[in-house]
Amino acid sequence: MFKNKSYIGISFIILIFGIYAIPKIVDRIKNDKVVQGDRLDSVRPAVIEGEKLTKIGPAPQFELTNQDNKKITNETYKGKVYVLEFFFSTCPTICPKMNESMLLIEKSFFGNPNFGIVSITIDPEHDTAEVLKEHADFLGVKSTNWNFLTGDKAYIFNLANKGFNLYAGENNKAAGGFEHSGLFALIDKNGNIRCRKDDFGNPILYYDGLDKKGVRNIQQDINILLKE
Repeated sequence: MFKNKSYIGISFIILIFGIYAIPKIVDRIKNDKVVQGDRLDSVRPAVIEGEKLTKIGPAPQFELTNQDNKKITNETYKGKVYVLEFFFSTCPTICPKMNESMLLIEKSFFGNPNFGIVSITIDPEHDTAEVLKEHADFLGVKSTNWNFLTGDKAYIFNLANKGFNLYAGENNKAAGGFEHSGLFALIDKNGNIRCRKDDFGNPILYYDGLDKKGVRNIQQDINILLKE
């Protein structure tokens, strides 16, 4: 008799729970909110579009010659947001992918007078202004704010390694004879290097020009800087 009453009591509790909880569970499934809750909803992503980007410091000054034999300096990009890379035209490894990424970025902001791109060769002995002009034409570059720059090799290597801390060097054993980073630097209208933070809250410093996610991130952050 006692056991029968216990079973009835347990059954009653289960019935009450079902009446209260099941409709809520069904509603969450319908609205794709199965894992959503007050604690989970309060977690912020590491970077939110529109959030202020980290300021790393002023970009190093430079003065080089572009594909049209014109002098280009930091002042050329004053008041503009721009992306900067180090590459060389005969690179058989990562440069074609970097070129492809830059073309996507160019296309996204084409016609915006407040945006530009800087591509600095690390093989200036081969990459003269004339060669860089041919390379730009080969890629199909359309923006007048995309400058391919050349100059003294020691000056460029110093600019890359000590100025931007983006590795570049000669290596006879490397394909093409040079090694360099596939990273892009993002510079704001005031000439400061800017970046987002990673999932742990640390500044990423530079953007991966070889990765779709890196390209997407820099495009989002260019938009943020253009609005500042």
